[in-house]
Amino acid sequence: MAEQTQWLSDFAERCLFNSDIEQKLVLTHQARQLLDNGLLSLQTAGATLPISNTVFPTRPELLMPRDMPKRRLDSNEGKAAFFHALAHIEFVAIYLAWDIIYRFRGLPDDFYRDWLIIADEEAQHFELIRKHLLGLGFDYGDLPAHRGLWSHAEDTAHDILARLAIVPRCMEARGLDVTPGMMDKLNTIDDQPGVAILTRIYNDEVGHVERGSYWFNVLAKQRGLQPEHCFKDLILNYFKGKPKGPFNREVRIIAGFSNNEIDWLEERLHE
Repeated sequence: MAEQTQWLSDFAERCLFNSDIEQKLVLTHQARQLLDNGLLSLQTAGATLPISNTVFPTRPELLMPRDMPKRRLDSNEGKAAFFHALAHIEFVAIYLAWDIIYRFRGLPDDFYRDWLIIADEEAQHFELIRKHLLGLGFDYGDLPAHRGLWSHAEDTAHDILARLAIVPRCMEARGLDVTPGMMDKLNTIDDQPGVAILTRIYNDEVGHVERGSYWFNVLAKQRGLQPEHCFKDLILNYFKGKPKGPFNREVRIIAGFSNNEIDWLEERLHE
Protein backbone atom coordinates (compact mmCIF):
# COMPACT_ATOMS: atom_id res chain seq x y z
CA MET A 1 0.00 0.00 0.00
CA ALA A 2 1.48 3.38 -1.05
CA GLU A 3 2.29 5.87 1.66
CA GLN A 4 0.00 8.89 1.77
CA THR A 5 1.43 12.32 0.99
CA GLN A 6 1.40 14.65 4.00
CA TRP A 7 1.17 18.44 4.15
CA LEU A 8 4.04 20.68 5.16
CA SER A 9 1.60 23.17 6.69
CA ASP A 10 0.33 20.49 9.10
CA PHE A 11 3.87 19.94 10.38
CA ALA A 12 4.41 23.69 10.68
CA GLU A 13 1.28 24.13 12.80
CA ARG A 14 2.17 21.22 15.06
CA CYS A 15 5.67 22.63 15.62
CA LEU A 16 4.72 26.29 16.15
CA PHE A 17 1.65 25.87 18.34
CA ASN A 18 2.83 23.14 20.71
CA SER A 19 5.32 23.62 23.52
CA ASP A 20 6.64 20.02 23.63
CA ILE A 21 10.35 20.14 22.80
CA GLU A 22 10.82 16.45 22.02
CA GLN A 23 7.78 16.33 19.75
CA LYS A 24 9.01 19.42 17.91
CA LEU A 25 12.35 17.78 17.18
CA VAL A 26 10.76 14.49 16.07
CA LEU A 27 8.26 16.25 13.79
CA THR A 28 10.97 18.40 12.21
CA HIS A 29 13.13 15.38 11.39
CA GLN A 30 10.08 13.43 10.18
CA ALA A 31 9.09 16.24 7.80
CA ARG A 32 12.63 16.33 6.38
CA GLN A 33 12.56 12.55 5.84
CA LEU A 34 9.20 12.78 4.05
CA LEU A 35 10.63 15.56 1.88
CA ASP A 36 13.62 13.40 0.95
CA ASN A 37 11.26 10.52 0.10
CA GLY A 38 8.97 12.67 -2.07
CA LEU A 39 6.03 12.22 0.32
CA LEU A 40 5.50 15.83 1.41
CA SER A 41 3.27 18.40 -0.26
CA LEU A 42 5.17 21.70 0.03
CA GLN A 43 2.37 24.16 -0.62
CA THR A 44 0.58 25.42 2.48
CA ALA A 45 -3.18 25.71 2.83
CA GLY A 46 -5.73 27.25 5.18
CA ALA A 47 -5.75 30.45 7.20
CA THR A 48 -2.68 31.38 9.24
CA LEU A 49 -2.90 31.95 12.96
CA PRO A 50 -1.34 35.21 14.20
CA ILE A 51 2.28 35.02 15.30
CA SER A 52 1.19 35.96 18.83
CA ASN A 53 -0.40 32.50 19.09
CA THR A 54 3.01 30.78 18.87
CA VAL A 55 3.57 28.52 21.88
CA PHE A 56 6.95 28.22 23.61
CA PRO A 57 7.91 25.94 26.50
CA THR A 58 7.39 27.35 30.00
CA ARG A 59 11.14 27.10 30.56
CA PRO A 60 13.59 28.73 30.13
CA GLU A 61 12.56 31.98 31.74
CA LEU A 62 12.86 34.68 29.08
CA LEU A 63 14.55 37.96 29.97
CA MET A 64 15.38 41.07 28.03
CA PRO A 65 18.97 40.89 26.72
CA ARG A 66 20.11 43.65 29.08
CA ASP A 67 18.89 41.62 32.07
CA MET A 68 20.84 38.49 31.18
CA PRO A 69 23.65 37.64 33.62
CA LYS A 70 27.18 38.02 32.26
CA ARG A 71 28.94 34.73 31.56
CA ARG A 72 32.61 33.76 31.61
CA LEU A 73 34.08 30.55 30.29
CA ASP A 74 36.55 29.93 33.12
CA SER A 75 34.10 27.90 35.25
CA ASN A 76 31.76 24.99 34.58
CA GLU A 77 28.77 27.23 35.35
CA GLY A 78 30.05 29.90 32.97
CA LYS A 79 30.62 27.37 30.21
CA ALA A 80 27.15 25.93 30.81
CA ALA A 81 25.64 29.42 30.56
CA PHE A 82 27.50 29.96 27.28
CA PHE A 83 26.18 26.74 25.74
CA HIS A 84 22.71 27.30 27.18
CA ALA A 85 22.58 30.65 25.38
CA LEU A 86 23.64 28.93 22.15
CA ALA A 87 21.05 26.19 22.68
CA HIS A 88 18.36 28.84 23.02
CA ILE A 89 19.43 30.57 19.81
CA GLU A 90 19.26 27.28 17.92
CA PHE A 91 15.94 26.36 19.53
CA VAL A 92 14.38 29.67 18.49
CA ALA A 93 15.92 29.16 15.04
CA ILE A 94 13.74 26.05 14.65
CA TYR A 95 10.70 28.25 15.27
CA LEU A 96 12.00 30.90 12.87
CA ALA A 97 12.38 28.37 10.06
CA TRP A 98 8.94 26.90 10.65
CA ASP A 99 7.33 30.32 10.91
CA ILE A 100 8.71 31.54 7.58
CA ILE A 101 7.29 28.35 6.02
CA TYR A 102 3.92 28.74 7.73
CA ARG A 103 3.34 32.49 7.52
CA PHE A 104 4.29 33.36 3.97
CA ARG A 105 2.11 31.64 1.40
CA GLY A 106 2.21 31.23 -2.37
CA LEU A 107 5.98 31.07 -2.78
CA PRO A 108 7.82 28.54 -4.98
CA ASP A 109 8.23 24.96 -3.78
CA ASP A 110 11.98 25.49 -3.64
CA PHE A 111 11.49 28.22 -1.01
CA TYR A 112 9.67 25.83 1.33
CA ARG A 113 12.13 23.03 0.56
CA ASP A 114 15.05 25.28 1.51
CA TRP A 115 13.50 26.33 4.80
CA LEU A 116 12.48 22.84 5.82
CA ILE A 117 16.07 21.70 5.32
CA ILE A 118 17.15 24.69 7.45
CA ALA A 119 14.61 23.79 10.17
CA ASP A 120 15.99 20.24 10.25
CA GLU A 121 19.58 21.48 10.52
CA GLU A 122 18.65 23.91 13.32
CA ALA A 123 17.06 20.99 15.19
CA GLN A 124 20.27 18.99 14.75
CA HIS A 125 22.29 21.94 16.07
CA PHE A 126 20.05 22.21 19.12
CA GLU A 127 20.42 18.50 19.83
CA LEU A 128 24.21 18.67 19.58
CA ILE A 129 24.45 21.62 21.97
CA ARG A 130 21.93 20.11 24.37
CA LYS A 131 23.94 16.90 24.59
CA HIS A 132 27.08 18.92 25.33
CA LEU A 133 25.17 20.94 27.92
CA LEU A 134 23.95 17.78 29.63
CA GLY A 135 27.59 16.71 29.94
CA LEU A 136 28.16 19.89 31.96
CA GLY A 137 25.31 18.98 34.32
CA PHE A 138 22.64 21.29 32.89
CA ASP A 139 19.68 20.90 30.54
CA TYR A 140 17.99 23.40 28.27
CA GLY A 141 15.59 25.43 30.41
CA ASP A 142 17.70 25.29 33.58
CA LEU A 143 19.00 28.84 33.01
CA PRO A 144 17.33 32.03 31.77
CA ALA A 145 17.46 33.02 28.11
CA HIS A 146 16.80 36.20 26.16
CA ARG A 147 13.74 36.84 24.00
CA GLY A 148 15.38 39.27 21.57
CA LEU A 149 15.55 37.00 18.52
CA TRP A 150 11.85 36.14 18.41
CA SER A 151 10.85 39.79 18.74
CA HIS A 152 12.37 40.35 15.28
CA ALA A 153 10.08 37.65 13.88
CA GLU A 154 7.07 39.38 15.45
CA ASP A 155 8.10 42.72 13.98
CA THR A 156 8.37 41.25 10.46
CA ALA A 157 5.39 38.88 10.47
CA HIS A 158 3.61 40.86 7.75
CA ASP A 159 6.37 41.12 5.10
CA ILE A 160 8.59 38.37 3.69
CA LEU A 161 11.26 40.85 2.53
CA ALA A 162 11.49 42.38 5.99
CA ARG A 163 11.71 38.91 7.55
CA LEU A 164 14.53 37.85 5.21
CA ALA A 165 16.43 41.10 5.72
CA ILE A 166 16.23 41.06 9.51
CA VAL A 167 16.41 37.36 10.44
CA PRO A 168 18.81 35.52 8.11
CA ARG A 169 20.54 38.61 6.65
CA CYS A 170 21.00 40.49 9.93
CA MET A 171 20.60 38.36 13.06
CA GLU A 172 21.89 35.06 11.66
CA ALA A 173 24.58 36.79 9.62
CA ARG A 174 25.89 38.17 12.91
CA GLY A 175 26.82 34.60 13.79
CA LEU A 176 29.14 34.53 10.79
CA ASP A 177 30.98 37.50 12.30
CA VAL A 178 31.28 36.32 15.91
CA THR A 179 31.49 32.50 15.79
CA PRO A 180 35.19 32.30 14.82
CA GLY A 181 36.06 34.30 17.95
CA MET A 182 33.87 32.02 20.05
CA MET A 183 35.71 29.00 18.66
CA ASP A 184 39.02 30.63 19.59
CA LYS A 185 37.83 31.03 23.18
CA LEU A 186 36.78 27.38 23.36
CA ASN A 187 40.15 26.36 21.95
CA THR A 188 41.81 28.37 24.72
CA ILE A 189 40.03 26.30 27.38
CA ASP A 190 40.60 23.12 25.30
CA ASP A 191 36.91 22.30 24.78
CA GLN A 192 37.44 20.39 21.55
CA PRO A 193 33.93 18.84 21.45
CA GLY A 194 32.52 22.36 21.80
CA VAL A 195 34.75 23.60 18.98
CA ALA A 196 33.54 20.75 16.76
CA ILE A 197 29.90 21.65 17.44
CA LEU A 198 30.46 25.32 16.66
CA THR A 199 32.37 24.42 13.49
CA ARG A 200 29.44 22.32 12.28
CA ILE A 201 26.94 25.08 13.11
CA TYR A 202 29.10 27.76 11.50
CA ASN A 203 29.42 25.83 8.24
CA ASP A 204 25.66 25.18 8.09
CA GLU A 205 24.80 28.80 8.96
CA VAL A 206 26.78 30.08 5.98
CA GLY A 207 24.33 28.12 3.85
CA HIS A 208 21.32 29.39 5.81
CA VAL A 209 22.33 33.02 5.33
CA GLU A 210 23.05 32.33 1.66
CA ARG A 211 19.52 31.00 1.19
CA GLY A 212 18.19 34.11 2.92
CA SER A 213 20.22 36.29 0.56
CA TYR A 214 19.13 34.30 -2.50
CA TRP A 215 15.41 34.53 -1.74
CA PHE A 216 15.67 38.16 -0.64
CA ASN A 217 17.19 39.08 -4.00
CA VAL A 218 14.69 36.99 -6.00
CA LEU A 219 11.62 38.33 -4.20
CA ALA A 220 12.83 41.94 -4.17
CA LYS A 221 13.33 41.83 -7.96
CA GLN A 222 9.86 40.30 -8.37
CA ARG A 223 8.47 43.43 -6.69
CA GLY A 224 10.49 45.62 -9.02
CA LEU A 225 12.85 46.68 -6.22
CA GLN A 226 16.62 47.06 -6.28
CA PRO A 227 17.78 44.48 -3.68
CA GLU A 228 20.71 46.48 -2.22
CA HIS A 229 18.59 49.60 -1.71
CA CYS A 230 15.73 47.52 -0.33
CA PHE A 231 18.03 45.79 2.17
CA LYS A 232 19.37 49.12 3.46
CA ASP A 233 15.87 50.58 3.84
CA LEU A 234 14.57 47.53 5.71
CA ILE A 235 17.55 47.46 8.08
CA LEU A 236 17.05 51.14 8.89
CA ASN A 237 13.29 50.69 9.36
CA TYR A 238 13.26 47.46 11.38
CA PHE A 239 16.57 46.99 13.13
CA LYS A 240 16.25 50.25 15.08
CA GLY A 241 19.95 51.00 14.96
CA LYS A 242 22.76 49.35 13.06
CA PRO A 243 24.27 45.88 13.23
CA LYS A 244 27.58 46.06 15.03
CA GLY A 245 30.83 45.15 13.31
CA PRO A 246 33.40 44.05 12.60
CA PHE A 247 31.93 42.14 9.68
CA ASN A 248 33.35 38.90 8.29
CA ARG A 249 33.52 40.12 4.70
CA GLU A 250 34.95 36.97 3.13
CA VAL A 251 32.29 34.69 4.58
CA ARG A 252 29.45 37.19 4.11
CA ILE A 253 30.31 37.32 0.39
CA ILE A 254 30.01 33.50 0.27
CA ALA A 255 26.67 33.89 2.08
CA GLY A 256 25.29 36.15 -0.64
CA PHE A 257 26.11 39.68 0.52
CA SER A 258 27.42 42.14 -2.03
CA ASN A 259 30.54 44.22 -1.40
CA ASN A 260 28.32 47.30 -1.60
CA GLU A 261 26.12 46.01 1.22
CA ILE A 262 29.12 45.28 3.44
CA ASP A 263 30.71 48.63 2.58
CA TRP A 264 27.48 50.32 3.69
CA LEU A 265 27.38 48.38 6.96
CA GLU A 266 31.01 49.29 7.68
CA GLU A 267 30.65 52.93 6.66
CA ARG A 268 27.91 53.49 9.15
CA LEU A 269 30.19 52.38 11.97
CA HIS A 270 32.13 55.60 11.50
CA GLU A 271 29.24 58.06 11.13
